Amino acid sequence: MPEQPDTTAGPGRVLVALYALFALAAGARAAVQLATQFDEAPVAYLLSALAAVVYLVATVVLVRGGRGGRRTAAVACSVELVGVLAVGTLSLTDRAAFPDATVWSVYGKGYGFVPLVLPVLGLLWLRHQAELAAEAEDDEPA
Repeated sequence: MPEQPDTTAGPGRVLVALYALFALAAGARAAVQLATQFDEAPVAYLLSALAAVVYLVATVVLVRGGRGGRRTAAVACSVELVGVLAVGTLSLTDRAAFPDATVWSVYGKGYGFVPLVLPVLGLLWLRHQAELAAEAEDDEPA
């Protein structure tokens, strides 16, 4: 059986670190907001909690690696990208729906637009890892 590429090697380490940091930041933010201000903007705070869960899942499966880990990470990154684009657009077009910011509001502006860039980088890295895995399988004698 060919050796699988390590999703946490090289740039993967930075991705894992960023996803872990964002899981912690979004989770802590959501926990405080849900506990102290839930009635002010429940949708925004629940979306921040969802973002934290997506970041946590991405962190875990990137560390796990392997074919299943890469697939699950691709789903997490895709959900994150769709979320950032949808919430980012809605937060600009329907400000009343978001009386307070979420992690994904205005495409992650409050976090330096990292929430917009991170899933794109994650998907590119996962595609690269899948290509390496395919090459390793092709190099394996039959």
